[in-house]
Amino acid sequence: MSYEPKWDGFRCIAARDGDTVALWSRSRKPLTDYFPEVAAACRRWLPEQAVVDGEIIVRSGEPGAERLDWEALSVRIHPAAKRVRQLVQSTPAELVTFDLLALADLDLMPLPQRQRREALLTLLGDAPRDSGLHVTRATDDPELAADWFTHFEGAGLDGVMIKPTDAPYSPGARTMMKLKHARTAEAVIIGFSRSRTGHGVGSLHLGLYDDGVLLPVGGIGAFPDAARGVFEEILEPLLLPEDEAHDAPRPSAVSRLGPRDFVPLRPVLVVELAYDQLEGKRFRNSAQFVRWRPDRDPESCRLDQLEAVPGYDLDAVLRP
Repeated sequence: MSYEPKWDGFRCIAARDGDTVALWSRSRKPLTDYFPEVAAACRRWLPEQAVVDGEIIVRSGEPGAERLDWEALSVRIHPAAKRVRQLVQSTPAELVTFDLLALADLDLMPLPQRQRREALLTLLGDAPRDSGLHVTRATDDPELAADWFTHFEGAGLDGVMIKPTDAPYSPGARTMMKLKHARTAEAVIIGFSRSRTGHGVGSLHLGLYDDGVLLPVGGIGAFPDAARGVFEEILEPLLLPEDEAHDAPRPSAVSRLGPRDFVPLRPVLVVELAYDQLEGKRFRNSAQFVRWRPDRDPESCRLDQLEAVPGYDLDAVLRP
């Protein structure tokens, strides 16, 4: 097995053919127009014909204390070309590569993972620090990987990837494993968004108290379809009247769940949830529903119940 840090960015296939570079997501959504600086880095540092697999990231923080910035990365998907040019300057993106799929007329996908990584290191292992392209770290030492799992979370990473070194590249197949951080907490339901189908609850929005102030901290968006109508029946009696709804805490406009059709509620219902990590004062990714907690006092759901992770410099992860 080979162990790699798990990057929480935008999965990206990058292909260069002469002066032409194309970036696209795992779901084949074109990304080139959103990340022209990544395309330029690929044009400069990749060979004339090559295809790599990686993760687009954005970093933030002072030198020596940098970390991944998911919110800044999310904002990079913007339809206006002028705004994209501004974001390239304020929040430049980089590509962390972890696989080499093709080189010139050679299809490398049938090769074992260890050989593809050796070829990737040959191509990009000596790229300058400011090139915008990186090769992810890897080890066959599980003890070192366990150390990465513990400490790299402080730089915004969310676990470790475990890859069989004799496996070919198999798109769509589960040939590798993800080891992610998992924790539980209790939070107050501050509102919900209706399902895109118009039936039942689409997502629950969560709040935690910090110095007596109820802060929006993220949400839960994945439920069985059968639960959506049941949840709506549970939450309906908690709807705020219009004069109170105006002052209710609301989710940020920038989140994976988004504030679509947000319906504020009286903050009296507590839910237990599973989450991976915090970013600032909010859950970095969508949380998972565990169970209702009618036995919990809403004001006991405080931000300080959540585990604080010691910081770790992202640059030390990228360039040990």
